[in-house]
Amino acid sequence: MLHFDRWKIIAILLTCLAGFMFALPNFVSKETLATWPNFVPKRQMPLGLDLRGGAHLLLALDQDEIRKDWLQGVQDSSRASLREARIGFSAIGVDGGAVKVTLVKAEDAGRAETELKKLISPVGNAVLGTGGNDLVIAKIGENQFTITPTQMGFDQRLTNATTASIETINRRVNALGTAESTVVRQGKDRILVQYPGLNDTTVLKNLIGQTAKLSFHAVHPTISPEEARASRIPLGYKIYASTDVERGGPTEYLLQETSIVPGDDLDDAQPGFDSRTTEPIISFRFNTAGARKFGKYTQDNVGRPFAIVLDDKVISAPVIREPILGGTGQISGSFTVESANNLAIQLRSGALPAKLTVVEERTVGPSLGADSIEAGMRAGLVGLTATAIMTVLAYGTFGVYAVIGLAVHALLILALMSAIGTTLTLPGIAGFVLTIAMAVDANVLIYERIREELRAGKTAIAAIDGGFQRAFVTILDSQLTTLAAALIMFWLGSGPIRGFAVTLSLGILTSVFAAVTITRLLVALWLKNNKTIRGRAIQIPI
Repeated sequence: MLHFDRWKIIAILLTCLAGFMFALPNFVSKETLATWPNFVPKRQMPLGLDLRGGAHLLLALDQDEIRKDWLQGVQDSSRASLREARIGFSAIGVDGGAVKVTLVKAEDAGRAETELKKLISPVGNAVLGTGGNDLVIAKIGENQFTITPTQMGFDQRLTNATTASIETINRRVNALGTAESTVVRQGKDRILVQYPGLNDTTVLKNLIGQTAKLSFHAVHPTISPEEARASRIPLGYKIYASTDVERGGPTEYLLQETSIVPGDDLDDAQPGFDSRTTEPIISFRFNTAGARKFGKYTQDNVGRPFAIVLDDKVISAPVIREPILGGTGQISGSFTVESANNLAIQLRSGALPAKLTVVEERTVGPSLGADSIEAGMRAGLVGLTATAIMTVLAYGTFGVYAVIGLAVHALLILALMSAIGTTLTLPGIAGFVLTIAMAVDANVLIYERIREELRAGKTAIAAIDGGFQRAFVTILDSQLTTLAAALIMFWLGSGPIRGFAVTLSLGILTSVFAAVTITRLLVALWLKNNKTIRGRAIQIPI
């Protein structure tokens, strides 16, 4: 245990040097870092919301909208399936929490049931005994069916919608120019968004709040919304409100419900300025499928208007002057530079599957964050200083070696957190201070074991070697137990709990390295250079 090959010593020293280089950027300003050579590590450890200040939002998905969209999708799929099978139906509509299908002929019920059952998808895990279907189809009378979503199917839809929302919000938030934001799930249908350094939640709410469902619809060629409301709205059409009133457009439009091109076919959207009017616009580009559909429609409908709909509101209804075959175009409206930029971000990042409601919002000021950093550093320094003094008083020269190991341990934690980009939070500082105590505990176990070996009558070298060997098993067992608990906290926890778990896990690894490797190397070098090794017994200074 006390013999170190030359290559091992070099490896340990290089590890310590690398730790120092990666930890050093945290002690200098960003301006100073900019002057350093490119080969030197410059990555600083990002600070969390509680230390740096920023915006905090807790959002909830609209479950009613998810259910409504699902039922609408089931209705459309049922209509398409029966039409493809050439089965006549007199009515298909949403009634309460189910889709009701009424056939023209009762003798088609068998074929209709077969076609409708094709809409059913399995959910859950059959191996674990949680299998089931997302829809239940029941026959009522001779020519009617009800298609009802199951709770298991809805829960899966909700989970998928939450996951999709997190991905979309991440893309939108990170488009503001930060990689330090936090977007995590809270419970079944809630999402926590934290944005360090942003002191106003309004910007964040405006960016996240819109679902940004973009679609392109045909305008009814002859009937106005007023005429449709006075008589009867044509089948397949719907009245949409307009946001284009300021530009002299109508307040409402009668549009075909089925979109010409859905927003899913949008490939890119960028803010810009109109070359003629210099007003802010949004340039968009479709993917191959969208460009083909849009080109064919504009080619067949030159001289007619079409509507650009965002979140069920018409933002523009231009007239097609000529076929648009390139798959590109622009959206103009009453945009400011900021609103055009935000909308372009929303369109690029994709639509949210449902509306998000702000459940909780707050901001943490930078002064409070600075106070937290100062208090955390003060607590860490006081604890480290007191620990160092007590260790030196208790174990003398070997206590000094333990303190050097603690310093290396602290540098390695900072280096690892900086290298992997772990955000430092207040719970993270608590985990850091805790690992300092754990590292001291490892040294105490080693030194007390050495004392026991000396009391048993062993020589100095045998006592030190035996102390390190036998204490190592105990240290490894205790640290592995703590590491398992930290990993469970990281797996099941979120937010501050994860921050604590990450710091604790890294601290466990570096504390074992510091106690078992650094301290052992220093003790081994002390033994090697001790002049009393010739002729007299070595006096161990503990």
